[in-house]
Amino acid sequence: MREELLHFIWRHRYFNHQHLCTESGLPLEILFPGRWNKDQGPDFRNAQIRIGDHIFEGPVELHVLTSDWIRHAHDDDVHYRDTILHVVWDNDWPSHPVALPGGIPVLALHQRVPKMLLDRYDRWNQRSNFIPCESMLSVFPVPPDILSDWLRHLGIERLQQRTARISEVLDANHQDWEETTWIWMARSMGQPVNAVAFEAIARSLPVRLLFRYRLQRSKVEALLLGQAGLLKEPSELHREYRFLKTKHGLVSPSIPVSFLRMRPGHFPWSRLVQLAGLMATGWFTFIRETVSSKELLRRLEGHPGLGVDMQRGLVINAFIPLVFAYGWLRDEPASREKALRWLRELRPEKNIILSRWKLLGMTPWNAGDSQALLQLKKEYCDTRRCLECAIGRALINGPGQPPRCSS
Repeated sequence: MREELLHFIWRHRYFNHQHLCTESGLPLEILFPGRWNKDQGPDFRNAQIRIGDHIFEGPVELHVLTSDWIRHAHDDDVHYRDTILHVVWDNDWPSHPVALPGGIPVLALHQRVPKMLLDRYDRWNQRSNFIPCESMLSVFPVPPDILSDWLRHLGIERLQQRTARISEVLDANHQDWEETTWIWMARSMGQPVNAVAFEAIARSLPVRLLFRYRLQRSKVEALLLGQAGLLKEPSELHREYRFLKTKHGLVSPSIPVSFLRMRPGHFPWSRLVQLAGLMATGWFTFIRETVSSKELLRRLEGHPGLGVDMQRGLVINAFIPLVFAYGWLRDEPASREKALRWLRELRPEKNIILSRWKLLGMTPWNAGDSQALLQLKKEYCDTRRCLECAIGRALINGPGQPPRCSS
C-alpha cells in the first residue's frame, strides 16, 4: 500500500461503508470525507463524520500504518491538534489502544477495499508497457465526456507549464517580449534533441544584434552557425563569424548541439539556417495582432526551407504558448482564448508517441488533442500518476469492478 493510493480510496470512498466502526468498536459513519489538502497539515480538511450519536467536523489524517502518526511527529505538531479521525490501512499500534494520543479515533480500511481495485493498481505499476493501463484501455473505452474534459484540462495544463518557463525567460530579458519570442522560437526549432542547445545559442545572440544584419542573410547564418560551433576553417562564413564575434564581444555557449539518431532534415546546421531566414520579421508583434492560425502559416510559407510540418510545429510549440503566456501573465482572456482556438484550428502533429496512442483508439483530431496526449504520456503515464489521471480513475474502478457500498 502507498499513501497516494490510500488518499485515492478515501477521497473517492472506494471502500465498504457497511457497519463501519473505529478500532475501539464505536459505530462510525462518513458523512463527507473532506477536501484534499496539499498544503501543510492533515491530508483532508472539513470532513464530517458521525461516531455514535455525535457529529464531528474537522481534518482527517491518513497513513499506511497507525504508528506513522508518531513516526511523523504529529503528536507534537499543533497543525494536527484538531484531527477528528486517523484513517490507516493497517492498525499496527501495540495493544490496539482505544485512540491515539489526544483521543483521536482510528479507522482501518485493510479489509474494506475490493481486491480487484488493488490488483489492478499493482499490475499497472509493475508493467513496462507504453502506458500502465494499456491492456484495459484497448478493451474498455473511456466515456467520451470524461475523455474530452480531461484532454481539455491537459492542453491547458501544458500551456500553463510553458507559461511558467516563458515567464522565467521574460524576467531574464527585463520583460522584453520580442527577445523572449526569439529565444522561444529558437528552442522550438531545436526540438526535440537540441532545444536546450538552441536556446543557449539564442540567448548568446540578442535579437537587436541580429536585426542589425537582417538584410544580410549570410551574416546572420555565420553568427548562428558560429555560436553553435559548426563552422570550420577555412571558409567565408567562418571568417565572417570570427570578425563579428570579435566586433560584438560574443561568448560561445557551452552546450554542444547533437547529431545523435537524427535525419538530415533535422540536422542542427539545417535548422539554424532556417532559423536565420526567420530573422527579418518582428514576430511577437505579428503574432499578437494576428487573428487566425492560417494567417501565421501563410507568413511562414514565404520562408524557404521550412517544410509544412516545421511550420506547424513552430506555431504549436512557439507562437501559441507565447500568445497564451501573454494573455495569462497580463490577464487578457482574449489572448488565452485565441491560443486555444489556434490549437483547435490546426491539424494534429505526427510522431511515434501519437501513433501509439492511435493504436489504443485515442486519435487526436486537432493540435489541441495531440498536445494533450503528449502531456498525458509525459506527465502522467511515464511517472505513474494514474490516480491523478481521469482516465486512470475511470479504469481502475471501471468494468469488472464490484460497486462500492454506500453509506
